[in-house]
Amino acid sequence: MEGVDCSMALADAAAGSPRDLSLVPERLQRREQERQIEVERRKQKRQDQEVEEEKSGFFAAAFARERAAVEELLRGEASAERLEEAANRLQGLRKLLNDSVLFLAAYDLRQGQAALAQLQAVLTERRQELQPKKRFAFKARKKDAAGTAQVDAAPVASAAPSPPVTKEEEGAPGASWACGFSNLESQDLEKRAEELHQRDVLLSDLTNCTVKLCGNPNTLRLAKARGCKVLCGPVTTSVFLEDCRDCVLAVACQQLRVHTTKDTRVFLQVTSRAIVEDCSGIQFAPYTWSYPGIDKDFQDSGLDRSKNNWDQVDDFNWLARNVASPNWSILPEEERDIQWD
Repeated sequence: MEGVDCSMALADAAAGSPRDLSLVPERLQRREQERQIEVERRKQKRQDQEVEEEKSGFFAAAFARERAAVEELLRGEASAERLEEAANRLQGLRKLLNDSVLFLAAYDLRQGQAALAQLQAVLTERRQELQPKKRFAFKARKKDAAGTAQVDAAPVASAAPSPPVTKEEEGAPGASWACGFSNLESQDLEKRAEELHQRDVLLSDLTNCTVKLCGNPNTLRLAKARGCKVLCGPVTTSVFLEDCRDCVLAVACQQLRVHTTKDTRVFLQVTSRAIVEDCSGIQFAPYTWSYPGIDKDFQDSGLDRSKNNWDQVDDFNWLARNVASPNWSILPEEERDIQWD
């Protein structure tokens, strides 16, 4: 009621001479100004909320439409052309999600990331279904040609003493989308751009190894590593760490998830928010590794180099919003100067 009286008094004063304003107490003038400011603030807040709701609605509709299109391509009869179109549409979905990070709620963002990860897993599975199944027969022919009975009788695992490659890589070049290293200790390992381009990389059961991946993989998974240094170029989609100890990882990616890992430093460029779960002693710093050709690999990956949320981390085991998680921290600047080579 007092606010109404104040407004009426000011209106009456404004209708008279300028001197009439002096009849209105200064306190009422100040209160009227505050009221007008509050009205404008609420009006602006409503407008901003309407804009955010409009953006969110557009994102939800566009994401659902493109997601359905990708699912349809993956559901039909597998062919190289259909899977290539699915991969291109999936890349568009990632860009849509990345461009919408600023106004999406945390829950919606996680849902979108989960949907992308699921679609990528299905795409990888369908790609593998298209791969020829005669590569092992091809290996058998090579063994027959050698005319060595002992080699014929040996299991596939007998190839392990040769230079470390996955079973998929032992076939014809480009015959599979997977590659990596496993079950090695105290070795320097490297793969180049032509070996990595849009392939899924698995590194597992490595101890005291240095791994350099100079190229653009599609995904990267590091599991059961101990005391390793892993340097990786831009990864188009997701990077997963699981059951690692005392490692150093340098990577750029769309999404990072760290699970059951301890005392590990991550030099990171990521377009979404990193996720840690069941972890301790994880330290983050900006991505600083470089190598010849990294600019082209970033371009091929579709990652936005100007967008880096390296210090934006969600800990699924820590729900207190106003207290920092004890499971991860920012690596001090004086400890970031690493001689990668």
